Amino acid sequence: MTAPSTSTVTIRDVAQAAGVHVSTVSRALNPAKRALISEEVLQVVEAAAQRLGYRPNRAASALRTGRTHTIGVLVPDITNPVFPPILQGIEASAAARGYFVFVANVADPALAPPIVGRMLAQQVDGLVNAIARRDDPLLAYLARVGMHAVLVNRADESGQLPAVVSDDRLAMKLAVEHLLSLGHRRIAHLAGPQGVPTGVGRRQGFEQALRDHGLAPAAVVECEGYSREAGRAAMRKLLAAPGKRPQALVCCNDLVALGAYDELRSQGLRVPEDMSVTGHNDMPLVDMVEPPLTTIRLPHRELGWRAAEMLFDEIEGRSLSASTVVLRPELVVRASTRAPAPAKGRAA
Repeated sequence: MTAPSTSTVTIRDVAQAAGVHVSTVSRALNPAKRALISEEVLQVVEAAAQRLGYRPNRAASALRTGRTHTIGVLVPDITNPVFPPILQGIEASAAARGYFVFVANVADPALAPPIVGRMLAQQVDGLVNAIARRDDPLLAYLARVGMHAVLVNRADESGQLPAVVSDDRLAMKLAVEHLLSLGHRRIAHLAGPQGVPTGVGRRQGFEQALRDHGLAPAAVVECEGYSREAGRAAMRKLLAAPGKRPQALVCCNDLVALGAYDELRSQGLRVPEDMSVTGHNDMPLVDMVEPPLTTIRLPHRELGWRAAEMLFDEIEGRSLSASTVVLRPELVVRASTRAPAPAKGRAA
């Protein structure tokens, strides 16, 4: 018997080749139901499907179920090392449920509406949003069109959408209390953009941690972005300010901390001898820079996985409210922090 053309192979063909019922093939090839099938039968069905070149008809499935089994993900900067592990977590959850993931890199917030429009046209079942800004009209739009959506690494201050975030205030408390324990008192902050929830939350956490010890920031400089270049520019501005130089610096993320390293080095200052520096995120390779960076480690892969799981609960009608899941960060101490050197400072 001639094998059917790969363009016309159906589950009936697979069932005949595998010697099983059509319903068995349907369950075996459905990630949500394959656990109902024995491993031996799964192997037989998968071998038959591969041999025949079977491909699921997504369009037909969508007509039957009202779902395309695809989700969209919006990230602000795919080159930022924070986001690949978040995407890995999302994709791991999606793969386990038989979903395909569309990822869009949205470097300019103005591009978000047309990108979301394209995703809606593709009939994605839901959206994981890592680009939300404060008072973002995109959130209201998603709610208005009835799109299932979950925020990740961003909180929704309006409470419209569920979110999975790390505890930014606790992260700053850990960094500040570490520096205080070393004897630092003049502590500055390179803050993230204040139009982004993480920038606001980390700045507030930093300032509150100092207030808890009866101290005020030595300085706070807002970065234009979460990049190495933005960190260097902010560090240059901080060093140009009058008054005593800070003993220590808490940065809003690791890339900003590396930019601070660059500017300090260019001005003949050493980390940590002249200034202790902390980062935030524990992105790959910050343990290999010189000196290795003390930072805050976040469970990035878990952030992505939990966000995807929340989204699938929304899609399948199991979510009861727009809740926010907050994951705990941890301090990782390396060689970029130490006790302050005897004060030399600058003239006030």
